[in-house]
Amino acid sequence: MRIRISHSISYAYAEPARHITQILRLTPRDHDGQHVMSWRIEPTVDGRLRAGQDPHGNLIHTFSADGPIATLAIQVSGLIETTDLAGVVRGGIERVPPEVFRRDTLLSAPDEALRSFALETTREAGTPLARMHALMDALHEEMTCQEPADRTGIGAAAAFAAREGIAQDLAHVFMACARHLGMPARYVSGYVAESQSLPHASGAHAWAEVHLDDYGWIGFDCANGLCPIDTHVRVASGLDYSDAAPVRGARKGGDGERLSVVVSARQAAGFQANQ
Repeated sequence: MRIRISHSISYAYAEPARHITQILRLTPRDHDGQHVMSWRIEPTVDGRLRAGQDPHGNLIHTFSADGPIATLAIQVSGLIETTDLAGVVRGGIERVPPEVFRRDTLLSAPDEALRSFALETTREAGTPLARMHALMDALHEEMTCQEPADRTGIGAAAAFAAREGIAQDLAHVFMACARHLGMPARYVSGYVAESQSLPHASGAHAWAEVHLDDYGWIGFDCANGLCPIDTHVRVASGLDYSDAAPVRGARKGGDGERLSVVVSARQAAGFQANQ
């Protein structure tokens, strides 16, 4: 599939900002399941945009600008060609050994309820892969995925207690359970193209990946109840959301910030989606 992506992040400040610095994890990499045909990041304010990589191998851009800045938008657009590999991630750049991803974080730490759930839902599954599928299926049934809108993630334990959360939360819940079962698990941010067959395919998305000895890294999208397919575009990964957040930044001044995010991920015209 070929997927055309448009992602606009706009800021308006009641008091103009004197300086802005942002770390942008908004650029996907090639791997066996996706090829970046074109990609462009365009700030609407003159400044400095430097490309680089973070410790996880994610492509990053550091944008900085001096004010006064009353409004700022980051416009992202691109075309990605994807292949359905049933969630398996091959041919990517791996900077961090899988064992590192057994470590809990504040957002992905399990409580007793999550530990019990992980053991109970995977008890009858035979292989490690079967256990991860059983876990994903159980979480997809047990938890309600909310659309992000103005919601923010609340972490694995709180989301599981509420039995609902945004896609970010479901990824953290899955990771907490997988790590408790001894599996290296990491967070992934990306996009999902619109599809009639997926309940959550509204552009920006998040899921988890688990490292299995016989397969390498495999993705599990609990919000949609499946391993990522050719509708999914993988952008960044890390120990949790904080390592893969699309935008992190700081500013001087700029009180009264108003944020608006508009994301579109659609099949490019002339190419048939798999339904």
